[in-house]
Amino acid sequence: MDSFRIQGGRRLAGRIQIEGSKNATLPLMAAALCTDGELVLRNVPCLVDISNMARLLRELGVQVDGECGTVKMRVMDQNKVHAHYDIVKTMRASICVLGPLLARRRRAVIAMPGGCAFGSRPIDLHLRGMQALGAKVELDGGDIIVTAPDGLKGTTVFLGGPFGSTVLGTANVMCAAALAKGRTVIECAACEPEVVDLADLLNKMGAKIQGAGGPRLVIDGVEQLGKADHTIIPDRIVAGTYAVAAAVTNGDVILEEFPYDGMLAVIDRFNEIGVHVELVEGADNPMHATVRVTSERMLRPTHITTQPHPGFPTDLQAQFMTLLCLAGGNSIITEKIYPERFMHVAELSRMGAQIYRQGPTCVVAGGAPLKGAPVMASDLRASASLVLAGLAAEGETNVSRIYHLDRGYTRMEEQLNILGARIERVRDEVASKSAAESPAESNTGTAVTA
Repeated sequence: MDSFRIQGGRRLAGRIQIEGSKNATLPLMAAALCTDGELVLRNVPCLVDISNMARLLRELGVQVDGECGTVKMRVMDQNKVHAHYDIVKTMRASICVLGPLLARRRRAVIAMPGGCAFGSRPIDLHLRGMQALGAKVELDGGDIIVTAPDGLKGTTVFLGGPFGSTVLGTANVMCAAALAKGRTVIECAACEPEVVDLADLLNKMGAKIQGAGGPRLVIDGVEQLGKADHTIIPDRIVAGTYAVAAAVTNGDVILEEFPYDGMLAVIDRFNEIGVHVELVEGADNPMHATVRVTSERMLRPTHITTQPHPGFPTDLQAQFMTLLCLAGGNSIITEKIYPERFMHVAELSRMGAQIYRQGPTCVVAGGAPLKGAPVMASDLRASASLVLAGLAAEGETNVSRIYHLDRGYTRMEEQLNILGARIERVRDEVASKSAAESPAESNTGTAVTA
């Protein structure tokens, strides 16, 4: 396993381009199961999760050429329906093959996906949607077996859950309903740009989907879907992460392919804090804009509550916590999507952050300087927050277990180094030896949990 060795205190400046969206790409790749025609996806990011999805699709009878950039897919064997645990356990998004398999092959056998470091994420809404369309659901030996021997029938499906709508659940029901008989109405559908991107692809393939981007989707089923060529939207979480990197270093960074129109809640919080996201070009196509990110020297505290889109995204909560560690005064962050998603708090505290947690809410007492220290990543976005803290900290920071980062960011260290950061990817044993020879400075930050 690799680690990052980060020399902090370097101001970032320059220009980079945001990669394609991982969260959009995975269900788009799964849509290849819906057709016998060739599906071509462009702007596919080079990530471990994409490689795992390609591996899963190959096991399900899909020929996959390429794993990043331009990826071409075509179904070669319609008889394979089992998504085995050895792949599903590596990537929870494997569940997005459920709807396409059921719609096209009328049977899906999928290993029950596990939870995450920040809590379990059940798939009951996915299964409820399949049952509403007429499927039978069973559990056998850790596998979910979903069958619809007579095909699926359109109906009204409600996808609201205790923490809002479900993105992958909406994607699954949308793919299944595209090939169902009759009309399906999805109420409380996820409104995320990634759902819109999937609807755009399916419509290119011949589906009839209306209302994408809103909470009510109307889908008229068709008999078959055809080939398509589609370019994936930029990744709004990567865009937000690199914008925070500019802010925590008081930098001046140009971000190309910035999905401005999908990040209005994030830009609103940036403005409140004192970070300026200036639209340079792309007003006519705001999902593919170019922006300039700068910040005021004195950052201001704020309140953040994560919500389903178009609210503030949970996947940027950890990164903004790092940013607010540098703001003068007390900020409050409330996590409404995954209340246990605070694994990064203890590690930020090792670097001098003063963060106090009570249930799903954290108070960030900002203003104290961050100090370099050995820290350990626990999940994808927590990893990003620790790298950002290392950029802003005094001295050297070693972030271990950065394999999490490789699931969601294409060579993050190279992108940040282009902007002037000093990040070295090293083997864990090298990082451990370095840390032992140069013990980290002590800090006074505490994390109180309850």
